[in-house]
Amino acid sequence: MRKEIYLALAQRLLEGLKLVEGRHMPLLTASEVDTYREYPSVIRHVDLWNNNVEFIQEDEIWDRPAVFVEFAPIEWKPLSGRGGEFTTRSRVLLHVVTDWQGSAAAASPLQADSLQVFDLLDEIHLVLSDLTTPELHHFELVESRTNHNHEDILENIEIYEYRGQKLI
Repeated sequence: MRKEIYLALAQRLLEGLKLVEGRHMPLLTASEVDTYREYPSVIRHVDLWNNNVEFIQEDEIWDRPAVFVEFAPIEWKPLSGRGGEFTTRSRVLLHVVTDWQGSAAAASPLQADSLQVFDLLDEIHLVLSDLTTPELHHFELVESRTNHNHEDILENIEIYEYRGQKLI
């Protein structure tokens, strides 16, 4: 189930938010995705989380904005009367890593650029809001965390809760 969820997230993140004529365009329908398929993705890299921000100098280089997928612990519950079928209510954490654009202070000339990261988080939520697969249901944003102790990169963590199913 984790593989299917990861692949669905990666596909939606890479195909669902495009850079069109210098502007971010969230694509919400299959026809929009087909129409803008050749445009570059706003999200430049998707991978599994491996404390990537902590080891950025030692790790492989990845383009930003990047999204790293971290699965919270999953507690499985067997469905009664259905041998080998399990259900869960769990969470997935999306580590959204961007370049820091500068001070967001009221008088800063960089304020607008600096605060665009929050627009990006809203756009990501928009393209993920109806994500459903046979293994994944009720994918909803439940928590947001912003790293306020950063240097050149900024990490925001968007936490989604979902109901999952697994057949063994």
